[in-house]
Amino acid sequence: MTRPELLERYRALPLPTTRDEHWRFTDLRGFDPDGWSSDAARADAVESMVELDVAASATIDESGIRVDAAPEGVRFEALTDDHPLLGSLVQPDDKLRAHNAAVWGHGLLVHVSADVELEKPLYVRVANGVPGGSLFWRVLVVAEPGSRFTLVQELTSADPELESYANGVVEVIVRDRAKAEIVNLQRLSSKAWLFASCHARVDRDAELDWVEGGFGSARGKVWIQNDLAGRGATSRVTGAYFADGSQHLDYDTYQLHAAPDTTSDFAFKGALRDRAATVWRGMIHVEEGAQRTNAYQENRNLLLSKTASANSIPGLEILANDVRCTHGATLSQVDREQLFYLMTRGLPRALAERHIVRGFFQDVLDRIALEPVREAVGNALEARIPGA
Repeated sequence: MTRPELLERYRALPLPTTRDEHWRFTDLRGFDPDGWSSDAARADAVESMVELDVAASATIDESGIRVDAAPEGVRFEALTDDHPLLGSLVQPDDKLRAHNAAVWGHGLLVHVSADVELEKPLYVRVANGVPGGSLFWRVLVVAEPGSRFTLVQELTSADPELESYANGVVEVIVRDRAKAEIVNLQRLSSKAWLFASCHARVDRDAELDWVEGGFGSARGKVWIQNDLAGRGATSRVTGAYFADGSQHLDYDTYQLHAAPDTTSDFAFKGALRDRAATVWRGMIHVEEGAQRTNAYQENRNLLLSKTASANSIPGLEILANDVRCTHGATLSQVDREQLFYLMTRGLPRALAERHIVRGFFQDVLDRIALEPVREAVGNALEARIPGA
């Protein structure tokens, strides 16, 4: 579809409401996607969450995209409308995705040639810096057969009180025998609306390792879908989030097993305090021919106040008869006995809670392969505890 056709589609589609099943716990009243400016201003420099020695880096903000030179065998450059794979995974099937497809202005193409292995990660910072502004971006990742690399995307705001609207799309294609690690760290302003659609296709004997860290934004939704399209494909999604104040984080995940002998492993953990609320909806879908599927999903939440709330909605749709699919969801408060024990050993309450929260997240943190990212996520989680 052309941009004018996509814009017409966006205008024709209604904004989701709580009557829609996937938006039942996320109310968009008060949000007007047309009520934000599109001023082209460069975001102020923001300190990164993670210190990385990178192979190449890029910055996307309202003013455009700036890209460093990439190593041989890697196309790390501005994304254009005419790329044949653009929009092949994320469809403009709701108002927010259609909005991105119609008006996105800046994007990054990451194309890693066959059998190229990168020791250092690629890095892209998406920075929102215009008060009352909107930012639409896209990232298209293509891992050719046998390639191996890590891409880190960090979403930031120039000001922790910046009111803004961010709408992004990430499409990842992992060809046969390739291995891609995608890290998405989000720490937008606590007054930012965020809508992000992340969709990957994993081909024969390929591997995808996705890490999602959520620490900012006021309200919105993040979609994560992995299509295991080739025999022997594997995906692993690791998520950690911390919500406080009046934050409302919503994650909608989908594991599609479309081929036999595929494996998916999904683990999300979150901590909440104050009046924060979270939503996680997870679905494992196994198609009829996807025999010997092995799929797992879990979502576990730790409540640090009596006014926080979390909704977990796991689901299974299984059309094959030779599969192993399991899921789980839990909601708990800080263990009083653990807290009492640590405080009797001389630890103040805030420090004791930090230890309990770190212990709660430890198994998820251990799944993150890149050490600087693992440390950054752990530090971000601990820093949200009062008195930390």
